[in-house]
Amino acid sequence: MKIKEEVKYEEDILSSFEKGEWQSVPNLKNEIARYAAGAAATLTKDKRINIRLSSRDLEDVQTRAAEEGMPYQTLIASVLHKYVSGRLIETPPRPTMRSTGRAKKLRVG
Repeated sequence: MKIKEEVKYEEDILSSFEKGEWQSVPNLKNEIARYAAGAAATLTKDKRINIRLSSRDLEDVQTRAAEEGMPYQTLIASVLHKYVSGRLIETPPRPTMRSTGRAKKLRVG
């Protein structure tokens, strides 16, 4: 979301709250516990997999992870989670030093 859209969204929420349109859920403590348990279960990493990647793809993933300041396994798990939950948003690819070089070589040859 862009900044202006975020500010409007927050203002709409505040306005709705101030009008008294919000109501607490019954058994609030139980609801909080239920959502906390669901979040914990979602974040629990209880299975291990092995996957074969090309050296180039692994190096690109490691580079991206370093740019984000996280371990590359965490980045891979995050991308997979977003994909399977339908929240992975495709954007135009951004060239890396290696992929730019590869594209040039393909055009020349």
